[in-house]
Amino acid sequence: MNRLLLPLIAFALAIVPAAWSTADDKLKCLIIDGQNNHAAWPKTTAMMKSFLEDTGRFTVDVARTQFTWKGGDLLKQYPLDDGKNYQDLPEPKTDPNFKPNFADYDVVLSNFGWKAAAWPSETKTALDDYIRGGGGLVIVHAADNSFGDWDAFNEMIGLGGWDGRNEKSGPYVYLDNDGKVVRDESKGSGGAHGPQHPYLIVIREPNHPITKGLPRAWMHAKDELYQQLRGPANNMTILATAYADPKFNGTDRHEPMLMTIDYDKGRVFHTPMGHDDGSVGCVGFITTLVRGAEWAATGDVKPVPTPDDFPTMTEVKVRDF
Repeated sequence: MNRLLLPLIAFALAIVPAAWSTADDKLKCLIIDGQNNHAAWPKTTAMMKSFLEDTGRFTVDVARTQFTWKGGDLLKQYPLDDGKNYQDLPEPKTDPNFKPNFADYDVVLSNFGWKAAAWPSETKTALDDYIRGGGGLVIVHAADNSFGDWDAFNEMIGLGGWDGRNEKSGPYVYLDNDGKVVRDESKGSGGAHGPQHPYLIVIREPNHPITKGLPRAWMHAKDELYQQLRGPANNMTILATAYADPKFNGTDRHEPMLMTIDYDKGRVFHTPMGHDDGSVGCVGFITTLVRGAEWAATGDVKPVPTPDDFPTMTEVKVRDF
């Protein structure tokens, strides 16, 4: 071979993008969905699947309950390419055959929601064992409304709302004006929000792999701002918060918006953001979701530049899907 070509070949190999890596090199993600009180869930699942795959770092499968809820027309617009006929029922119903093999994946992302029917006990045990054994879990928005009476799940997610959660579920956790974590154990229900609006995300842990290098504050797209979430909040780190403004029926407090939880040997990334396709399309949401999924899968995040279209302190940035 011409010796002059060797440096050129070496250079070409060095700049091959991650997206060209083989499937064996990629992290395996499983999105679980099928029952959600937010009707946009079929589209948001499709969006999150696309965002993860577009990085070149993930392959993504979807495991869906046979008996779906609130999917409607969007379920037909964003079907799975698996040949199955999913039934959209007027009320949630337990699917006795919903038994994903979590152990086949590096990370599981839940896009379930409030009033989702209970899983088979075998499935609940399998997820608990998977996370405890070192698996990764991502909780998005209404997934923290699910399964209020499942103690192990509440430990996994740190904080949750609705579905019977109250002071017995754990303290209401927020940050005061000095940035100190408050664990309010007074009586009260868990979970509330005012009307949707854009709001400022403030990074509280700038050196964590998920948030490192991101702007310290940025505008999130129009979304529900979850507040008064309750839970065990054990081994939980609050990475970012949003101020719940009283003019939007807020608490006048700084509510957790990005969190990590250590659960035995496993890792959980939890974001209460992502109500619908508008908020899921926010570049800040996309970036932290991708980073959070990678951290949950591996415990670290490979360095990547902050996207050029990342939101600023005053400007929302949303990608079309």
